[in-house]
This record gives sequence, C-alpha cells and structure tokens, in this order.
Amino acid sequence: MTKTYSIGEVAAMLDLAPSTIRYYDSQHIIPPVKKGSNGLRIFTDTNIMDLRIVECLKIAGMSVKEIQKYMVLVAQGNASLAKRLAVFQQLRQDTLQKLNQLEYTLKVINFKCNYYEQALQDGTEEHVRHTHFMPLE
Repeated sequence: MTKTYSIGEVAAMLDLAPSTIRYYDSQHIIPPVKKGSNGLRIFTDTNIMDLRIVECLKIAGMSVKEIQKYMVLVAQGNASLAKRLAVFQQLRQDTLQKLNQLEYTLKVINFKCNYYEQALQDGTEEHVRHTHFMPLE
C-alpha cells in the first residue's frame, strides 16, 4: 500500500504553507492531487517529488506560467523528453550565470566588510580609502 500524507504533513516536510500547496494544485502547477471521500487532498510520494521540483524551478527563477508549461510537458510523457531536457539545460545555464554574479557580489560585500572593519580599527577611512581596491571581477 502506498503511503499517503495530509496537506499539513506535506507542508511541514517541504516548509511550505498549505495555501501555497492548494494554489499549486488549483492552478495545475502540479499534477492533480487525489481527494478522499471527505474532500481532503491525499498526497503521495510522487506528489511530494512534484512539489520539490516546482519549488526548485521557482527558486531558479521560473515564473508560474513557465512552470505550468513544464508540467504540461511532463504530462506528455516520453514524447516530451527532449523538450524537458532543453528546459533544464537552459535553466542550468541561467543558474550558472546567476551564480557567477552572486560570487562577484560576495567578493564586493567581503571587500566592503574588510574595508569598514579596518576603517573602524583606524578610526578613519582615510588610510583604507587609498590602500584598499574593490575587486573588478
């Protein structure tokens, strides 16, 4: 027998609000979730995996519409494997670019932390202004 979960259990597992999960279901962002005779959603491990993918796509910067399009591809099965691969290849490229931007941003933040720590130690910016140079790349 397949293990099932309530929306509260899934929300706790994934650190999501139940309303977010309901929204994903109502907007067909995830494949339809079965409902019990009492009308409550019954989640399976497959549903949880789908939600994890949706959250990953969201964090990676995909819009709700783009995620919906991806999930339509998933529903098409093997016929859409190449298209789904292309989605993730593009997402990987975009994410690597963002990662490079974030790494540079972190270098600048670290520079400014060191700059101000030294200025506080010296009691002035005068010395650090002429000896500390911000990273170019």
